[in-house]
Amino acid sequence: MFISQSNKLFRLKPLVFKIALLFLLGITTNRNHLPTNHPSLYTMPFYGNLSFHNINHASKDFGNRYHLMPTAVLYPNSTSNIAHIIKHVFNLGLTSHLTVAARGHGHSLEGQSLAPQGVVIHMESYKSPGMSFHTADHYPYVDDSAGELWINILHESLKRGLTPKSWTDYLHLTVGGTLSNAGISGQAFRHGPQINNVYHLRVVTGRGDVVTCSDEQNADLFNAVLGGLASLGSSQRPESLWNQLLQRTGLLNNRRSSFNPKDPVQAEQFTSAGRVLFCLELAKYFNLEDVGSIEREVDSLLAELSFIRPTLFMSEVSYVDFLDRVHVSEMKLRENNLWDVPHPWLNLLVPRSSIHGFAKEVFHNIVKDTSNGPVLIYPVNKSRWKNGTSFVTPEEDVFYLVAFLSSAVPSSAGKDGLDAILARNRRIVKFISESNMGIKQYLPHYNTTQEWIAHFGAKWEIFLRRKMLYDPLAILAPGQRIFPRANALEQH
Repeated sequence: MFISQSNKLFRLKPLVFKIALLFLLGITTNRNHLPTNHPSLYTMPFYGNLSFHNINHASKDFGNRYHLMPTAVLYPNSTSNIAHIIKHVFNLGLTSHLTVAARGHGHSLEGQSLAPQGVVIHMESYKSPGMSFHTADHYPYVDDSAGELWINILHESLKRGLTPKSWTDYLHLTVGGTLSNAGISGQAFRHGPQINNVYHLRVVTGRGDVVTCSDEQNADLFNAVLGGLASLGSSQRPESLWNQLLQRTGLLNNRRSSFNPKDPVQAEQFTSAGRVLFCLELAKYFNLEDVGSIEREVDSLLAELSFIRPTLFMSEVSYVDFLDRVHVSEMKLRENNLWDVPHPWLNLLVPRSSIHGFAKEVFHNIVKDTSNGPVLIYPVNKSRWKNGTSFVTPEEDVFYLVAFLSSAVPSSAGKDGLDAILARNRRIVKFISESNMGIKQYLPHYNTTQEWIAHFGAKWEIFLRRKMLYDPLAILAPGQRIFPRANALEQH
């Protein structure tokens, strides 16, 4: 589903707030160089920028493994543009195989944002109305479009002394894209994922209907969209917390270049000696005038932990630099032409009762080397999560997001090549499927309906009912490969 939303924020400091001006983009139509398939798209009455050429950018995503051309790309400037084209496809009924996919910043990993021979909606074009901040309520919030980037929300909210509670590690993603999955980062253990912090949504369903929904209004649709894979239309604790798996001394040395060692002499003498190390990273937010007290708080936190003292590294950065730290790495990789490479990432949600058995097999036997990319581990407490959404989690209250964020070297036949990393991922997936540990995939990808049914478990019937209600022809999100187009839903 295609969504705009209101997100909760929390106050950093009292400031004067303003409402952003609303604006509309111009309306154009581009029908030159038309391909021969799906002629109904060329003859339909339409307002907006619907392009049929120079659309190769919409044929691939961040995973860079699938290249599937759409027939057209819509650059919407209003909700009605989106609703109009989906309504048109819906009215074609079972005689058409056209599908529609929402594409934010294109950071899907397995082609989920693609629509082969269909229509890709370029959500970043949808910036109308612009962000507007509301501060009169007990909880201030911001209205924004689904195509807005989180980095832009960060900068605009800080101007008003506000900030959203929960983030993703990478901020150059669209709001609609992360809410379609969940939006998990180091803040999730305190504030829940991003889908926890939404007041209301404006949704375009697979029927082309525009519906406003919230916990109080059209609640079933509201919950269906959150975590629905775009398939349905001060404290004595750290503010951010995560682990990173380190298996080579070189990676620890890279960490030294980013953080200042607490004891420089011991840090220079330390070697990992080939051991598997778990690096706990925690962040504490503070104002400059509170630097003295924050140091005591950090010392108090560290006193409760058992760790290798020479590996204690610390750094002080601004709030923006901390949240946008992955973008710095992106720029460095782009300079060396290492950004647009295959990214065979694997993200898993591991129950607390299974984490030791998982670590013993995966970290000690399967993942022999982490030089292809970081392995991140996030602790999560589901008691802080919203119930009833489409997002699938393990059944236990406490679980861990384990993210294998590998980058493949193009044309390499070695362990850093795509085939080798995919083979490693298959070994991990095979192990968890045979171990009955209750592990779920995050940003899931499966090839068969039975695998999807197993993924959703007890939620499958609810998810299926919602799909049949809000997108009965399975027009939306073909890249998820959950429901084939046309009358395939009648088979379930």
